[in-house]
Amino acid sequence: MISLPSLPVDNTNRVASGITRSKAWNLLLQYNKEPFHLQHAQTVEAVMLYFARTLGYEDESLFWGLVGLLHDLDFEMFPDQHCIKTKEILEQEHVNSELIRAIMSHAYGMRSYTQPEHTMEKILYATDELTGLIGATVLMRPSKSTLDLKVSSVKKKFKDKKFAAGCSRDVIENGANMLGWELDYLIAETIKAMQEMEVESSKN
Repeated sequence: MISLPSLPVDNTNRVASGITRSKAWNLLLQYNKEPFHLQHAQTVEAVMLYFARTLGYEDESLFWGLVGLLHDLDFEMFPDQHCIKTKEILEQEHVNSELIRAIMSHAYGMRSYTQPEHTMEKILYATDELTGLIGATVLMRPSKSTLDLKVSSVKKKFKDKKFAAGCSRDVIENGANMLGWELDYLIAETIKAMQEMEVESSKN
């Protein structure tokens, strides 16, 4: 496993991320073909953009979104080398080291020793798993929509460890604790982010 230096206080490289969204998307398509993986990447991107805006990090919003979009860049093609290959690929593309470090932190304790420290990293760590649980919950509902989804419905599925078993409850709870948030608040805000994404998608 890999550990990388903490993000600096100076956010210059997070305001100017060094890679465009268009280039990041093309890179994602190069290593991912499955619609599920592409959808997950866009969902986590949207969630990260939501939190950047609502928590006062709008000047870093592109960076936050790119971290979400690229966090599982290598997972489809290199599941056994998850994060290791992402680091290699992004270094070859000369992506700035802060973005790489932030992405690596989402696999803390699993594929990476890089601990989430920045608020953005902690949100990525928590919501990566949580968006999967919410998405699975939505598929079980008659509406197949987040728009009528309540926190209580997600909490019910959260407690059922056999449901969407691949979504780690421990990681979600650890992420909430890292942020100093109640679990219900994390779930509620992530639902809001996914609702915004669904509304925007319906306009296109």
